[in-house]
Amino acid sequence: MTRTSLALAASLMLAGSVAPAAAQETGGWSFDPDAFDPGALVADGRELLMRAPDASVDGLFQAVHESARTPQDARALCALFDPDAPRSLDGYNRIASQLTQQSRVRFADAATGFFLAAAQSPRQPYDANVATQALKAAGVRAALLNDGFLAGLNGNDHDARCRSVGWLIDAMASRPVAERASVMRLLLSQGIDYLAPGARAPR
Repeated sequence: MTRTSLALAASLMLAGSVAPAAAQETGGWSFDPDAFDPGALVADGRELLMRAPDASVDGLFQAVHESARTPQDARALCALFDPDAPRSLDGYNRIASQLTQQSRVRFADAATGFFLAAAQSPRQPYDANVATQALKAAGVRAALLNDGFLAGLNGNDHDARCRSVGWLIDAMASRPVAERASVMRLLLSQGIDYLAPGARAPR
């Protein structure tokens, strides 16, 4: 549940920013179902993830982290953490429309920096196993620092689950840039997989 929730939250931002209009127009953020190709996101997005420097990948994390601190944005993002969260571009679009203007601008700016840096960079070193261990370590830190973390994360209470994911994000924020970027590559890669045509909804 932990990785699924964060991957969906991360992919919400990336998927919503892939379209050129979203990267150029920071005043709005929406999907065009007739123009957007999920297959292109799967192919191009994964390659961009492997090329983007750590600082630009971390910019995506920072955008999520900052939005999670704003009550309205946190409520919108928390909708992704439920078992029946939307697993489609239309569903992501509905959630994105609930974010504040400041958050949408923040996401668009981070995504623009990500895409520009990725387009000009070679492939970066990346080990999925190391990223997985870093994510697990963040979970351990969150559990040690916050009573009820595991119960909230694995339970059925929406507010408790949302709070636990916020604690996990906070735990990740305390780690070095390279470690945060590694975890974000892992989560975004999985989020892209969820958008692949014919992909099964994660549980």
